Amino acid sequence: MPENHSERLDGPELIVLRGDPGQDSEFQLGTREYDWHRHHRGQVFCVESGLVHVRTATGSWLLPPQRAGWLPPGELHKVSITGAGSGWTVLLTPAASAQLPPHPTVIGVTEIMRALVRQAATWTGQAALTPPQQRVLSVLLDELHQQPQAALHLPMPQDRRLLRITAELASAPGEGRGLADWADWAGLSARSMSRLFRSETGCSFGQWRQQFLLSIALERLAQGESVNAVSDALGYATTSNFIVMFKRHFGASPGRYFRNREAAET
Repeated sequence: MPENHSERLDGPELIVLRGDPGQDSEFQLGTREYDWHRHHRGQVFCVESGLVHVRTATGSWLLPPQRAGWLPPGELHKVSITGAGSGWTVLLTPAASAQLPPHPTVIGVTEIMRALVRQAATWTGQAALTPPQQRVLSVLLDELHQQPQAALHLPMPQDRRLLRITAELASAPGEGRGLADWADWAGLSARSMSRLFRSETGCSFGQWRQQFLLSIALERLAQGESVNAVSDALGYATTSNFIVMFKRHFGASPGRYFRNREAAET
């Protein structure tokens, strides 16, 4: 069994681990699920292929390639990994983590960040960081702190009636009912459902459902499903409508989006 560095409160403030699908890797990738758990250290993690889906009590986050996820120390979470062959994770002590957001988030990965992570991954077996390594840590924390947060967050409502709706949508994402129909199904007025969704998630039901469908689309595309199959499963009238929606949010068609990220790994 590899040593569990994510639970260490001693040792260097910064530990970087490379990930792979092997059983001897502490940061195991491939296609797998990690049930609900938490770590003593804060964690920044990134995959160079595939997709990571992180769930917390307040919502879920998607990490396509070249996006990094941040989890503060002690954050309860569940992780699903799809088709990830390589990646890395940065483990930070609670003191170092205090310089980063107090909530989970997704950020972009820069060339500077990648270079710093590659350098720190070569530091092994140390009880503490040297002064030059402390400076690398400071620059890395600055780089992480300055990155804008990516719009890959799906906030979850807490109201039991809204949770019934989201659970039903998860089982049938192509369901075409509108807000009024969903409200009637859950025993709510349309006005109450609209107000509750906005107050509990910060967005309208329509905006939330679009983010929800995007999250499913990314997962299915990462698993190798065709664009046509994903479009049909999500209830789009035509594949072209789905592609337009995808491009509006991610700046590229589904095929080009994943090709660009594969090219970035080479």
